[in-house]
Amino acid sequence: MDDQVSAQGGRNMTYQNLIGGRDTASSDGAMLDVLSPVDGSLFARIASGTPEDVDAAVTAARAAFEGAWGKLTATERGRLLVKLATAVEAHAEELAALESRDNGKPLRQSKADVAALARYFEYYGSAADKLHGEVIPYLNSHFIGVERVPHGVTGHIVPWNYPMQIFGRSVGAALAAGNATVVKPAEDASLTILRVSALAREVGFPEGALNIVTGLGRSAGAALAAHPGIDFLSFTGSPETGTAVQTAAAQNHVGVTLELGGKSAQVVFDDADLERALPILVTAIIQNGGQTCSAGSRLLIQRGIFNDVVAAVSERFRNLKAGHPEHEPDLGPMINQAQQRRVQSYLDRAASEGLSVAAAGGIATDAPKGGYYVPPTFLAPVPHESTLSQEEVFGPVLVATPFDDEAEAIRLANGTPYGLAAGVWTRDAMRSTRVGRAMRVGQVFVNCYGAGGGVELPFGGFGRSGHGREKGFEGLVEFTTTRTIVIAHG
Repeated sequence: MDDQVSAQGGRNMTYQNLIGGRDTASSDGAMLDVLSPVDGSLFARIASGTPEDVDAAVTAARAAFEGAWGKLTATERGRLLVKLATAVEAHAEELAALESRDNGKPLRQSKADVAALARYFEYYGSAADKLHGEVIPYLNSHFIGVERVPHGVTGHIVPWNYPMQIFGRSVGAALAAGNATVVKPAEDASLTILRVSALAREVGFPEGALNIVTGLGRSAGAALAAHPGIDFLSFTGSPETGTAVQTAAAQNHVGVTLELGGKSAQVVFDDADLERALPILVTAIIQNGGQTCSAGSRLLIQRGIFNDVVAAVSERFRNLKAGHPEHEPDLGPMINQAQQRRVQSYLDRAASEGLSVAAAGGIATDAPKGGYYVPPTFLAPVPHESTLSQEEVFGPVLVATPFDDEAEAIRLANGTPYGLAAGVWTRDAMRSTRVGRAMRVGQVFVNCYGAGGGVELPFGGFGRSGHGREKGFEGLVEFTTTRTIVIAHG
């Protein structure tokens, strides 16, 4: 990367692709402007990757897999990942500041993302040599061994909402398993991934083990999904793009892990500990401006306490402010103008459907002009069939719906096309178990809400939320396949 004087007279950073261990311009020399969501200003430029760049990256990854990277032992791979975790921690302040400027999230969230990224590398680095095979009892005259082996070259299409965390959970697992990788970050948030990849080079990762091609989804992303040299794909993003990625990969008979979003419910029963629940009910929707796949975007509240809970949540919402990330607001801006307009279109739809705004926060007076800010909004009551109850807004918009009994709560919670996460709030241990086990989602939180959970917890969904699992040891296994060896010895 290097400095470049911008037309506005300031200095902007220019970032290139990382291919085969070298900073590489796009094949046609094209660049993309990086606009800050905080104020809409130009502050960096990235390479606009082409299909030719993707091909070069896949070739470099294949050479690494068949060469220096593939020859490392699992222990050696793990040690490199742990070294990278240490390097991330050493550059935590730099990475957090860069993420907040590039992505718009409050600085405290960016710092938490850096800590999670380091933990992913530490976790998967420590697990690299714990990925064991098995022996199958068969005929006395035969020895049967089943070993876990890497796919080969894996492709990773990373979204803009949590670039560091999602990079860590997919690429960290893939590298630990022994794959060589090609990563296509979102054009709206590539900078921290590029910086971490530079750190990987500094700590000694072999050339080609980790390759980064930035650019537009319709060119670089589509080329990566369809490339015949990719052996496995990981994609996080919208269901519509996920369908396109899976369709492209199917032409090459390549497996795909898809994490595609959610419309997660938090079920609040009349015996819930509201003092404990209320702050979490609010945080689960405004974290990262609601731009979180597992955001708790629906409140299902038992009818007897519905008005009281709505009043208490409303009081909290009225005090919320969207503002400049460095000033530690409740939430920052949306990632770009298109996302800002998307969220506003849902609020316009709510108005057209006659839905009531129970409460709305505001935009801080010191929020820069030109930033992509949206006030957090709470709607109640909202019918289960409403667009706002069924579709993922991906913004700071919370809806509340009453229910009468346990059976209705389960029906409503499972009553969307998504199935990523759910929260259950009750003091009744037997009820929490019954309801939790009835949720058709990948993660259930009882009297808490992890909004995606920790590094160690398998994460993924049902239905429109995708398939496959990331995080935890399950995420490591996803980036392997089995090879069965049969030896006749008698």
